[in-house]
Amino acid sequence: MNTHFKRKIVFALSMGVVTTGLISFTLLALNLGFSKGFVLTWLRSWSIAYLIVIPTILLIGPRLQAQVDRVIRDV
Repeated sequence: MNTHFKRKIVFALSMGVVTTGLISFTLLALNLGFSKGFVLTWLRSWSIAYLIVIPTILLIGPRLQAQVDRVIRDV
């Protein structure tokens, strides 16, 4: 595995942790408030979101990047 590919994988994993953590925390806090089971509910939501986001970033990300590159070249 080359270094460029490793960087993309590490970036996707790191970005997934940050974005899913922040978004799930914010939405739960806004919709449920800081109730008794907040932390456990948040961790459950975070883990589900993470499991959805990582494959999405790895599978859809390159295609989306290629489309963006085409649009930017045409401008």
